[in-house]
Amino acid sequence: MLAEELSRLRSVSGRSLAALSDLTTYDRAYLHKLETGMSSGSPEVMAALDAVYGTGRHLRDLWKLAQQEIHPDKYKRFMERERQATSRHQYAFGILPGLLQTKGYMQELFESQRSQAEKARSRHITVRLARQAMVRGDNPQHYRVILDESVLHRQTKDKQVWQDQLAALVDAAEAPHIRIQVLPFSAGLHGLLGESLTLLRLRTGKLIAYLEATRWADLIEEPNQVEQLHLTYDLLRDSALTPSESADYLKDLMKSSTSSALDNRCGTTNHRATR
Repeated sequence: MLAEELSRLRSVSGRSLAALSDLTTYDRAYLHKLETGMSSGSPEVMAALDAVYGTGRHLRDLWKLAQQEIHPDKYKRFMERERQATSRHQYAFGILPGLLQTKGYMQELFESQRSQAEKARSRHITVRLARQAMVRGDNPQHYRVILDESVLHRQTKDKQVWQDQLAALVDAAEAPHIRIQVLPFSAGLHGLLGESLTLLRLRTGKLIAYLEATRWADLIEEPNQVEQLHLTYDLLRDSALTPSESADYLKDLMKSSTSSALDNRCGTTNHRATR
């Protein structure tokens, strides 16, 4: 429905794809993919098109509905692609990446989603633990992850679970094929704020992206869009603590968390990442 509406609106307006590209600054080939359903687009491009067509929030609302329909299929395709990947670069905002979560962290996370039945939560945990073999198995992917500092201050309610999770992160940071970097709050605003990003390098050499937020996700394979996200990721990496600094930060945070739990079980750490 979204694709058909985009095509209809352009036809009614009498504009060519080239003219629409000039008005929105989006590539003509990309706009064509939106109209043919080959790409679902993003909130930003829908906002630009709403502005051109004078349709208020119409296209953005249709886009939200489209995400509800395509998200399961896109996640399934992403899982198929990730098994073909040789390396993975990731930026995590809000919560820890599934590949680094302990079982205790997963359990509390899924229990917070009260809409899920217990059997469904158990199935999700089993699948997530199995996926960790991609970075922990005999032939693991090269894995580089940037953790937004917000991730490390969103503690679990169970203090022991949190301490175990921090210990698992310290262990992961010492693995030869894993690089963990912390992006401190002092890095300020940036291009992925509020979103998490995964970049997969496939065996063919192709790079694809998976961009997700709380209520939507998008598998992106269009080269120009992927390259822009790759550039954004590189800029974040430049602003992050080095792997060595990040490992020290995680160790300090673990010590601080342990001390805080002993001194005051209701207290929270005041530790902050610094350059």
